[in-house]
Amino acid sequence: MDFDVAIIGSGFGGSVAALRAAQKGLRVAVIEQGRWIQPEDMKQAAQQPTKLLWQPSLGLNGFFAQDFFRHVSLVRGIGVGGGSIVYAAVLLQPQQGFYDDPAWQQLPDRDWRQELAPHFDTAQNMLGMAVNPRRSQQDAWLQQTAKRLGVENTFGPITQAIHFGGGAGTPKEPDRPSCTYCGNCTTGCAVGAKNSLDKNYLLQAQQLGVRIISERRVQQIVPMAPGQGYRLVLQQPGKRGHQAEVLSAKRVVVAGGVVGTVELLMACRDRYRTLPNLSAALGQHVRTNSETIAAVTHPDKVPGLRDGATISTHFYLDDLHVHQNRFSPAHRMLRWQVGGLVNDPVPWRRALKTAAGFVLHPLRSTANMRTGRDWADRTTVLLAMRADDSQLAFRYGRSWLAGGGWTLQSHVPAGQRRPLAYLPEAQQVVQTYAQVSGGIPGNTLLESLGNVSVTAHVLGGAVMAGTPEHGVINERHEVFGHPGLYVMDASAIPANVGVNPSLTITAMAERAMALF
Repeated sequence: MDFDVAIIGSGFGGSVAALRAAQKGLRVAVIEQGRWIQPEDMKQAAQQPTKLLWQPSLGLNGFFAQDFFRHVSLVRGIGVGGGSIVYAAVLLQPQQGFYDDPAWQQLPDRDWRQELAPHFDTAQNMLGMAVNPRRSQQDAWLQQTAKRLGVENTFGPITQAIHFGGGAGTPKEPDRPSCTYCGNCTTGCAVGAKNSLDKNYLLQAQQLGVRIISERRVQQIVPMAPGQGYRLVLQQPGKRGHQAEVLSAKRVVVAGGVVGTVELLMACRDRYRTLPNLSAALGQHVRTNSETIAAVTHPDKVPGLRDGATISTHFYLDDLHVHQNRFSPAHRMLRWQVGGLVNDPVPWRRALKTAAGFVLHPLRSTANMRTGRDWADRTTVLLAMRADDSQLAFRYGRSWLAGGGWTLQSHVPAGQRRPLAYLPEAQQVVQTYAQVSGGIPGNTLLESLGNVSVTAHVLGGAVMAGTPEHGVINERHEVFGHPGLYVMDASAIPANVGVNPSLTITAMAERAMALF
């Protein structure tokens, strides 16, 4: 046996699993399809989109990926540290609505808020949570927006995994460089102030002897004799002629994020038939945070618009959570995804009005597209989300869009409502922000033309449940019918978080590893 535990993916779930398994004295390997990202890579990625994007089949070896499905578009991080490389370091706990979701009723009867509370505390400590002390122009405009909407009392600084100075570093590195407020969090923190997973969980795991195998993608999970563990078949991403590698482990933790985990498990069930008895609930109960992304384009470059962490302040409009975003110049590629703001809840009418806007109001409709290299200094991106119970599902099969290859495909299950790409309350927020800032509001074209939700916070697909009829894993995160196989990432979460989910993923993984 090569290892006691093999972990597929090095994001929040995988990193927690690596450290806690190593602390139990187990031999641990972490397999990550991305590469190690160095500060120089991050500096280049902040300026050049080609250095940021990850698409190995096209020769792009960055660490930011965007996946397009019929009903949703997903953005994610690829590399050692997973999503922590490109996340905005927001650490928020879900509100009570998360725990009130009926999905928890499919699990053993207990107070899940109380059950998870100590693990949230551990996660916050490990990730070095601190209150963002900086406010600049975007924050002033966001506060004015909250005031006009009558919810200024909910406005305030956001809690983040960033070292802002003082003693707020991670447990092992309290004296790291402090945040320089460059606004480049989502292209990687070259300064080293953001508490990405290589600064805490993975760092400590490596100190305990955990082996990290980068630039390898797990293609198959193959059970050995009962009770003997699993073999993993590895390939180098984007290298078709690469000879497969094999390693074995007594226990396997799948933590590849929703796309990675669901695709791998479905491939093992439906294509390779190595795990044919996986639950029919695999790929079901996929949720976003019912979020919408919008942009406000300012007529000219705004001095200090990028002054601050990517996200710094937020507010609540009833159950709608709203925050602003700063971005690096490399994200100017996103300007092609923004058109004019259109208010209409009916998808086909909204699409028609959006298309007509390019003809009737070309300057307004193309305002964001025309920002060019100044995009980051002229654009505020607003993200609004809420814990709405809409659901998608993934199926796995051959697709002509993928050249006849095997791929994930989204669909809306019978009786379910797809994640909303139009939130009237969010439209009101964007319009108000545009008024107070003197900018031009816009919607992402995927949402307004295609009725496709855009999210960095996809959840579910291999959810925790009481029975295999309702989910893929039990409350210990062990896959039904497959002893020694676990899932510990966002795909395990059974309900909408309603806020940035990184802290919740970490806390649930902490709980799972306490039972491991």
